[in-house]
Parts: sequence; structure tokens; C-alpha cells
Amino acid sequence: MPADGNDGEARCVFCDIVAHRTPAHIIYEDASTLAFLDNFPFTRGHLLVVSKRHGARLTDLPWDDQMALIRTLDELCRRAERLSPDYNLSLNAGANAGQVVFHVHFHIIPRYGEANPFHIPHRPRLQESDARALVAELSPP
Repeated sequence: MPADGNDGEARCVFCDIVAHRTPAHIIYEDASTLAFLDNFPFTRGHLLVVSKRHGARLTDLPWDDQMALIRTLDELCRRAERLSPDYNLSLNAGANAGQVVFHVHFHIIPRYGEANPFHIPHRPRLQESDARALVAELSPP
């Protein structure tokens, strides 16, 4: 499969973001990975880290792409610590595990002492002004 998209059978929103066909608030990009703000964040600064290669699960990716994700996660977890020293790092693999977009991705969710954010009835849309402030806060120093 192409590094910037899927096999063409079904549109993948993350492949569209990787290919810059769909706008996103990108925090980090390298040859193999992309990190951007979640449009419906659980908490302020909720990030998604994706492989540029399409695969539904981590185990669908070649080893080098898996290692690229780990390197990017290390970098982005360090940046998330600018917002809060506490965060959740999660990967949902499969519908029964809560995966909604079937393109491998990790969530980095800063925590601020709130109740469990995973059971809120409504996730508000990310506001453009907050997105701009977060991009500035999470960009390289």
C-alpha cells in the first residue's frame, strides 16, 4: 500500500489528513508519521499520532513503521508534558476495543485532574483559537 494512503477501496480520513487533502492542526510530521490535534478532544491538547502508511492495526505495519511510531510517541509525549505531567497513552485495536477509525493511531490525552474523560456524553469540537494556542505550545522550542 502507498505510504500516504490506502488501497483505494474505501476513503480513510487519516489517509486524507496524511496526504494533506483534509485539513488538520498538525503538531509534528516526519517521513513516516504525523501527529495532530483531535477535533473532538477528551481533554485540552488531545493528540493523535498516526503512521503515514495505512494499516488498521499496529501489527499490520512493517517493523520500521512501528518503530517510527514509537520514536514519534516519545517526542510527542515529551511535548504533551508541557501541558500536564500526567497523560494517557492509548491504542484501540479493533471495534470491540473502541477503534472507530481503522487506521492505526495512538491517542495522547493530557490529564488535568478531571473525572474519567472517557465517559463524557458529549465531546465538544476543538475551537480554532484553542487549536492555534496548542500548536504554538506544542511546537518545537
